[in-house]
Amino acid sequence: MRYTLLLLLLPVFGFGQTLIGTVQDEEGRGVEQVLLECGSEKAFTEEDGSFTLEVPPSSPGYLIYGRLGYRTDTFYIPDVTGEYRVQLELISNATIGDVNVDADRPDNPGGTVELDNRNLAAVAGPQSSVEGLIRTLPGVIGRSEFSSQYNVRGGSFDENLVYVNGIEVYRPFLVRAGQQEGLSFINPDMVENIEFSAGGFSAIYGDKMSSVLDITYKEPKDFEGTFRGSLLGGQLAVGGRSPDERFTAMGGIRYRTNRLLLGALDTDGDFTSNFFDAQLLMTYAITDDWKVNFLGNLAQNDYRVKPGTRNTQFGSFQEALQLTVFFDGQENYDYTTAFGALSTEYQPHEDLSISFYTSAYQTVEREFVDVIGLYRIGDLNTNLGSDEFGEVSAIRGVGGFHQYARNTLDAIIFNAGHRGVYHFGNNSLYWGTRIQREDIEDRYKEWEYIDSAGYSVNHEPTSILISGGDTVYVSDEQLEIWQNYDTRAAVTSWRTTGYLELVTPWEHNENQFRLNTGVRAQYWSWSGQTTISPRASLSWRPAASNKWLFKFASGFYHQHAFYREMRDLEGDVNQDIRAQLAIHYVAGAKYNFEMFDRPFILNTEAYYKDMDNLIPYEMDNVRIRYSAQNNAVGRAYGVETRINGEFVKGVESWASLALFRVQEDIEGDNSGYIPRPTDQLFNFALFFQDYLPKYPTFRVNINLAVTGGFPFGAPQTPRETHVFRSPLYRRLDVGFIKVLRVKDKEYSNAFYRNIDEFWISLEVFNILENRNTVSYLWVRDISTANQYAVPNYLTQRLVNLRVHVSF
Repeated sequence: MRYTLLLLLLPVFGFGQTLIGTVQDEEGRGVEQVLLECGSEKAFTEEDGSFTLEVPPSSPGYLIYGRLGYRTDTFYIPDVTGEYRVQLELISNATIGDVNVDADRPDNPGGTVELDNRNLAAVAGPQSSVEGLIRTLPGVIGRSEFSSQYNVRGGSFDENLVYVNGIEVYRPFLVRAGQQEGLSFINPDMVENIEFSAGGFSAIYGDKMSSVLDITYKEPKDFEGTFRGSLLGGQLAVGGRSPDERFTAMGGIRYRTNRLLLGALDTDGDFTSNFFDAQLLMTYAITDDWKVNFLGNLAQNDYRVKPGTRNTQFGSFQEALQLTVFFDGQENYDYTTAFGALSTEYQPHEDLSISFYTSAYQTVEREFVDVIGLYRIGDLNTNLGSDEFGEVSAIRGVGGFHQYARNTLDAIIFNAGHRGVYHFGNNSLYWGTRIQREDIEDRYKEWEYIDSAGYSVNHEPTSILISGGDTVYVSDEQLEIWQNYDTRAAVTSWRTTGYLELVTPWEHNENQFRLNTGVRAQYWSWSGQTTISPRASLSWRPAASNKWLFKFASGFYHQHAFYREMRDLEGDVNQDIRAQLAIHYVAGAKYNFEMFDRPFILNTEAYYKDMDNLIPYEMDNVRIRYSAQNNAVGRAYGVETRINGEFVKGVESWASLALFRVQEDIEGDNSGYIPRPTDQLFNFALFFQDYLPKYPTFRVNINLAVTGGFPFGAPQTPRETHVFRSPLYRRLDVGFIKVLRVKDKEYSNAFYRNIDEFWISLEVFNILENRNTVSYLWVRDISTANQYAVPNYLTQRLVNLRVHVSF
């Protein structure tokens, strides 16, 4: 497969030399028994880490070195003859970017995965970001290449926590389609560490029912920068450190446009898609023990469209249909957000660290829509021998609709808090508290009128039979609008939270254990409700085989409503809303093993979530509309597995599989447990990196996702009638990379000497051209009393060109 994907040629280097050097770990100590390979030549390091390796004349130009318990790395050999001395470094990483149970992170036994940020540049697809990488993990599903949102173990988008440098960040409230969403908060070029948990996480993290994504931004050690550009936009990140090493700064600007993707949809028109953001992280060490940090963000998402015509073919070969819509009007969406966080960290001695922080977030959002559409549904000619094959042969029905919206929202979220950690003996105690104020003003005004064959959908005319057998329908004086909402709301509330977490590791008869016990409490002034959430996790590495790690985690996860959950389908705010609850039970095993003489990890988890006080909701694209009533109970259960390692020497890849169900029982519907809108049954993901063995500057990255269909039904119908399922979601994105400048290799070209890395990539999105469905447009035909679920397809096959420069 590697050779069929990368049939490219390069001249072979032709020089001979001798490499003499040492391999050291991160603390400068020599590492023995490190395997070094250059073409057909191999060598091992001595006890002090020293080695000598003869480089053959037919050398590929690079050296691969590694050892079990360390990351395999690559060194590019300078084009010189004779002896060449080098000092190489191995980075300890026994778990290859996955959970390291020996680290001092309290949530490790709960299932947190640490991902290598170097893989961010290798993510192929429209979402080449942290969220794009997260979607390759088991149980994590993205429904649209336009959106950075994801579902975890059957939870909704709103059940995921996202932290950047310890501060919780938010997404816009009113976004209804991925095309409007724009950039996510996280700037991938500023990321240092990525930690993710799909459930069973510790009490140090907040009150959401599904997952937590914890991001730490870089504090540069020296001047550095990254530029990335493509047909989807560009971004630049630059950072540096002052000569006295007390001040660091890292800033980034990004611009994105979805015009390339929008051109691959069924609807044509005049699109304006401009998304921009700027971020800045600054740190200043006042003393060796006292540091001040600032993180700021400003984002502007502007999406405008004047739709023209839509042509969508759907159905089967036996009943092939086409919907044609002619539009008039326009849609304007504008989301402006600003965020600022100031924190200070103080470490009076090595066992105690405390910090204080404050942050403010504001979002101003507008949705202005005024669109008229005239549509027709026709049968397609499926006779392969006909000259009119694929053309509309008969009209089934015609109609029209008018959509109008003037929605605005202004929200300000302010919080201040304190957190600390104290190490005593082998134990660690974590604590924290936070107070938060929310001010939200919402204007919800929209209506939709649907007409088919001259009649309003909600209109029930009187029929009169006249002589000759003809039936005449007499209209009433007033026609009803299909949907009509007009509300105003203002919500002001306070939230107070606090947590304690104790981490206790110990050994017994060479068995290694780690116990996390914690509790989290929250009070919300709107509901007057106080919740207590105890959580615990235990890991065990048996003495008989230290390749195994067993873990169990359980806890209460109360999710107090945010504004979206409080507003019902009519736009009214529920004054008596209560916190939703999920009780997690997670059991897993992690096995470290060798394959192809390289380390691998197999991680398997089974889980069950018992849920109460649920708020039912409906999904349309990425828009979530809640009932605002705590009138359901639910359950989610499944099993997940992931194998990751160096399938190809020197680069990490993995495959993930999850099987799951998520169901709810809504009070009063007498239907028992029914699927939730995110019950997609399974997902499989593959993140794979490869290169030509003799020419490693030619690389390929593969991102494959296959998920089950989501349940759906007609709008304004009871949830228990949503028994249909969309087709499977199948998407394969491939990136072909040519590295023009390799880090740590000497070049005579002046341009290359001033940069660290330079590569170009040709990406093919949706290479198999699968027609994936994100939602459905329901069209009615009064003459036949039929409703047609017309799929809203995502993008077809596209080609993108990407450039990456780091310096």
